[in-house]
Amino acid sequence: MSESDVFERLRRALQGGGVDFVHTRHKPVFTSAEAAAVRGVSLHSGAKALILKSGDAMILAVMPADLALNSAALRKHLRQRRLRFATNEEVKELTGLEPGAIPPFGSLFGLPTICDERLCENERINFNAGSHSDSFQIAYADYIAYERPEIAALAKSSEG
Repeated sequence: MSESDVFERLRRALQGGGVDFVHTRHKPVFTSAEAAAVRGVSLHSGAKALILKSGDAMILAVMPADLALNSAALRKHLRQRRLRFATNEEVKELTGLEPGAIPPFGSLFGLPTICDERLCENERINFNAGSHSDSFQIAYADYIAYERPEIAALAKSSEG
């Protein structure tokens, strides 16, 4: 699957699900801070998507972009002793994308999605839509209604 395939699948899925979204095309961005700046939105509204390996399964974890993964909390939630980030090769094999371009929809890739409970602090969320230069903005409520992620405490302050 290519970037354009993922973009089109996501666009069609959201349209088919009746989800209103705003598409922004911008210069390529490679960090959450760069993405927030080019979008003109708060860093907290960014829906950062991470692919992780938990036991024998891959999952998609989603959290506000200004927070960091709390791996101990996620391991406890999943009742798993082992948890690691997917390698760049695993991410590419699963999604056809590079890290940082992954939208927060595990359903696009056959992955369960777990969303941090603090993402709900945003009326609207922003995320990369399959590339480093395409972003979508949607209502948080629409994201939850469409994706139906498991909600858990899986993030912590990025300062500590």
